[in-house]
Amino acid sequence: MINRQWRIAARPLGRAIETSDFDWGEGEVRSPGDGELLVRVDHLGFDPAQKGWMENVADYLGPTEIGDVMRAFAVGEVVESRDPGFAAGDKVTGMFGWQDYATVAARDATKVPDEMLTANLGILGVTGYTAFFGMNKIAKPFPGDTVVITGAAGATGSTVGQIAKMAGCRVIGIAGGERKCRWLVEELGFDHALDYRAANVRREIKPLVPNGIDIIWDNVGGSIFDGLLPRIAMHARVVVCGAISIYSEATLPPGPSNYMQLVFRRAKMEGLIVLDHEAEFPWARERLAGWIREGRMKHAEDVVHGLENAPETLLRLFKGENFGKQVLTLR
Repeated sequence: MINRQWRIAARPLGRAIETSDFDWGEGEVRSPGDGELLVRVDHLGFDPAQKGWMENVADYLGPTEIGDVMRAFAVGEVVESRDPGFAAGDKVTGMFGWQDYATVAARDATKVPDEMLTANLGILGVTGYTAFFGMNKIAKPFPGDTVVITGAAGATGSTVGQIAKMAGCRVIGIAGGERKCRWLVEELGFDHALDYRAANVRREIKPLVPNGIDIIWDNVGGSIFDGLLPRIAMHARVVVCGAISIYSEATLPPGPSNYMQLVFRRAKMEGLIVLDHEAEFPWARERLAGWIREGRMKHAEDVVHGLENAPETLLRLFKGENFGKQVLTLR
């Protein structure tokens, strides 16, 4: 069998990702050895973190090399198994990459039910787990807390907001565009949404948080995040999940100028890497799936078709063009 693949051709350090950072090619499918699986890749998930994986700027995963298949979470079907724990036809998820077929160690694949398959790349995958554990382990919301989320219409931010609402919090989302803001309020039940493209967030957030912000969940970084820090309440919790606004900067900007507010308000700011909680993923999946079945949680997916479109699909994240979790279906 022929295996179409996208491979890393360059490292986009200090600049935006370009389609020329990837090489398209074809190769032979490797048969699985003992303890391995051959997986047909059906759906790919896209995350801002993939840029960092290309650049090797983060050390929570092993490094990538020029010429490697582009790394990505995916959902697929087992074609051939050399491991007693899996059989042909099983649906699995794992880091299978931008290719038609992946030969992987069985320990690197996880069986998933044959339903809501693409949700395993979003709300029932690491995206949803990020929201779940960030709120459960770091933010620790209390009823009546005011929660402000940057990048609120993204797959992670929208899940965070819904968890906060279930916890009895007031939730304010910051997103790009009227459509996204309307969705947050009308569909997901956020109390307010600010369009950073049309509003002065620093000015307009003030009357919405008269008693301060108890929880900031930041996916964006930069000036929007910095402008929220003067509004934190006493003993606020700040969850740093991402900083997509600065990922393509040639020179990283200085850190937040208002960080001393953390001292004045006796607040806590903590970073989050969801893989630290991998042992508890089954618990998170059970809770999130239950909320979906009960109609208490909604999610959106932005689906593109065709493996040949993978590079352009990743670029959509950095242009703010996706609405919900960005997914690509190969066939």
